[in-house]
Amino acid sequence: MRLPTQNASWRDSARYPKFFFLDSRAVFPFFFFLLHIKLWTFIIAAVFTIFFSTLLRFGFTLAIFGRWVRALAAGPRKIAKPFWG
Repeated sequence: MRLPTQNASWRDSARYPKFFFLDSRAVFPFFFFLLHIKLWTFIIAAVFTIFFSTLLRFGFTLAIFGRWVRALAAGPRKIAKPFWG
């Protein structure tokens, strides 16, 4: 008899847990909704969940998305000379 843990591979240890079809990091804002149950906190939690789910759908994490936005804001031209010199 094989136990269910014997079918698991060490490669599965880096995966994030899921809550149904959503990544657990995307469901995290609903924790704050449960602490303060109001309509506006539900709307904020739903918006953030949709935002995080969209990021994860395109393969971004929050850190990678921040770097992408920073590179987008900086523009294509990078000046090597400092502004003070």
